[in-house]
Amino acid sequence: MKKYLEHPLAYFITFTCYGTWLHGTEKASVDRKHNIPQTEFLFENKIREKSVKQRMAETSYLLDKTHREIVLDAIKEVCVHDKWVLLAAHVRTNHVHLVLHTIKKPEYVMNKIKAYASRCLNESQIDNGRSQRWTRHGSTRYLWNECEVEATIRYVVHEQGKPMAVFENIKRSFEIMYTSKL
Repeated sequence: MKKYLEHPLAYFITFTCYGTWLHGTEKASVDRKHNIPQTEFLFENKIREKSVKQRMAETSYLLDKTHREIVLDAIKEVCVHDKWVLLAAHVRTNHVHLVLHTIKKPEYVMNKIKAYASRCLNESQIDNGRSQRWTRHGSTRYLWNECEVEATIRYVVHEQGKPMAVFENIKRSFEIMYTSKL
């Protein structure tokens, strides 16, 4: 029997650190005009890259081992606090991947996690008054079935290169996610 969901089974959320994934660089990126699934990424454009760099308020922000652990702990803490089911997380040097279940909008979740992580980094006093840590938005993908969720968890946990600050919920239950009202 096919299950029809009012809300996705999970979200795949990705956001980058400030100044590390600029439009115009050779890295694949999208902007507001090029954010349609299955379409081309922006092309490399050195003039645009230079313009973006000149408008930056602070230097690029990178997460070392200590920073990554603080961010991962903050993610786990906010998920417990808000009763979201964290399925996987991988905090890398310049970006964060999350797979989680909630009925809240993914943009709200992403912004709350960024704010919570920033607060924890502020409390650690290792950034000396840093104000820009994250890009303005990020990527939010809806995962509607177990195959999509499992493939995304595998990608987040095992296909990012050398593991950094990683979490995988091995006690995940799809039956709970199908019936939950988080």
